[in-house]
Amino acid sequence: MRAIWKGSVSFGLVNVPVKLYSATESHDVSFRQVHQEDGGRIRYQRVCSIDGEEVPYSEIAKGYETEDGEMVVLTDDDFADLPLTSSREISVEKFVPSDQIDPMLFEKSYYLEPDAAGAKAYALLREALVESDRMAVVTVALRQRTSVAVLRVRPAASGDVIVLQTMMWPDEIRTPDFSVEVGDVKDSEVKMARMLVETLAGDFDPDEFEDDYAEAVEALVKAKIEGGEVRRTETSTKSSGEVVDLLAALQKSVTAAKQARGEAVEDDEDDKAGRSTTKATKKTTPKKTPTKSAAKKGTSAASKKTAAKKTSAQKSTAKKTTAKKAASKKTVARKAS
Repeated sequence: MRAIWKGSVSFGLVNVPVKLYSATESHDVSFRQVHQEDGGRIRYQRVCSIDGEEVPYSEIAKGYETEDGEMVVLTDDDFADLPLTSSREISVEKFVPSDQIDPMLFEKSYYLEPDAAGAKAYALLREALVESDRMAVVTVALRQRTSVAVLRVRPAASGDVIVLQTMMWPDEIRTPDFSVEVGDVKDSEVKMARMLVETLAGDFDPDEFEDDYAEAVEALVKAKIEGGEVRRTETSTKSSGEVVDLLAALQKSVTAAKQARGEAVEDDEDDKAGRSTTKATKKTTPKKTPTKSAAKKGTSAASKKTAAKKTSAQKSTAKKTTAKKAASKKTVARKAS
């Protein structure tokens, strides 16, 4: 575990340096909202309800809505004047009987671990709480806001540990707006209810209970994965849409800078936004594509060679024909003589 807060417990003249750890974590099953047709993630935009325009984070402020629907906008300067504290002290106000605190008041639980220098004082406080069957009501500043909490001892396999549990404020506990009215209850019915209680009586063991829903969901998802029922979409990676948009913006900035310098920009340069730069930097040997001028020169040279061959062949044929005619004339002359 990682400590989320460091400070000290103070009661009287005793000061115990401690570290605070979150004692609980949620294992609830979470889902994403997706498009049923293709599995694409559903995203939401920050749109103003008045002008319908999307609002950047830099222009978003906190607002307090009044009972009549009016909105009070609060600025950073307003919050700077609020009574916030950065104290690193868990101050014990009083020790009260454990049964006086309604468990409904408990909100979030943390483990307290002592520093080496405060181990003995930690053990003394722990034993005093156990023997007196009391809890320590304390005030502590978490996330710059003062909260009321209690210190109590929780048994653990590695030894009893002091737990800090933050508490809700009294006005945060709702009062039921209904009443439970019943008729007369017979003594025999009460006796039967007590017998039922005794029949089901036992010690609490949290390991006896299982989260059947979470296990069933995990088994269902695993079966679908093994059956190949997985839709791979462009947004099904760890990269969020905001990162892709950032890369696109950077690519457009590069393109604009090149155009400003008068450099040539490819038509598909905008399509390269968001692609991995690793692929672009692979060491490959590009194939040399002949240019139009080179192609023309090659064609011209080939044409000249072909024409030269034809001319040479024609001259050779003409010489052979002339030689045949001369030989024929000589033969005719001999016969005449």
